[in-house]
Amino acid sequence: MSLFDPSKCGTGIVHIGPGAFHRAHQAVYTEDAMAQDGGDWRIIGVSPRSTSVADALEAQSGRYTLVTRGAEGTRYRVIQSIAGALALTHGVQPVFDHLIAPQTKIVSLTVTEKAYRSDAPMIALLLDALDHRRAAGLAPFTLLSCDNLPDNGAFLRKLVLDAATIRNAALADWIEEYCRFPSTMVDRITPAATPALEAEVAEQTGWADRMPVETEDFSQWVIEDDFVDGRPAWEVAGAELVKDVRPYEKMKLRMLNGAHSMLAYAGHLADLRYVRDVMSEPVLAAIVHDAT
Repeated sequence: MSLFDPSKCGTGIVHIGPGAFHRAHQAVYTEDAMAQDGGDWRIIGVSPRSTSVADALEAQSGRYTLVTRGAEGTRYRVIQSIAGALALTHGVQPVFDHLIAPQTKIVSLTVTEKAYRSDAPMIALLLDALDHRRAAGLAPFTLLSCDNLPDNGAFLRKLVLDAATIRNAALADWIEEYCRFPSTMVDRITPAATPALEAEVAEQTGWADRMPVETEDFSQWVIEDDFVDGRPAWEVAGAELVKDVRPYEKMKLRMLNGAHSMLAYAGHLADLRYVRDVMSEPVLAAIVHDAT
């Protein structure tokens, strides 16, 4: 169990896309970092489109159960690093207020590739917030991509700068000079939650949690260590802070993703349904091993 006391930590991160993966990954690293090193790094989650996740999290004051399954059994843990959640469709102003707050030092994103568009509403809102901070003499926030898009930091930087250049050349120059866009590589299998998972959590913990998250033991987070105004001590929680993420991305694409593809192809051709079924067949397991 974590020794994290949420009452002793303020907010410092706004996270766009507080879905299951974020709650099984970055939110856990952030809680573990605060538990060991302190700091005001609790998270405000922002759902850019739907309202269901934000509404359910807000009803539970951001609390949810992390269900971790591994060879040694299943563990149930309450995570409290999310201080609150907002849905953009409920209103822009509350989200904007958090983006411009002096204590907000990082805006992280876990979004699909389709959201990386210059005409996306969230990009416009980020530019509004950065422009406000520039006028107010505040430091910009670090924009931290936390998804599977290769070179995600560089991609987001170009997207934001291109949109800023169209809007205001002075704003674009300020963002280019002062803002930071570190790339990351993330990995943790996180299946979609089901009613069966909610029932299991209620039975095991006695809490009717509407937002439990199920995940595996393995977790990896590689982060380019380039932040404008501080960050949580994620390294004490197991993250790898590096100068260049690209070698880790190549490793994942060539080894991990390649192995996953081989599992899927072999299982389909052998009429096997689950990964465990493939790995229980010595010949197929050997093929996967050789592929890595």
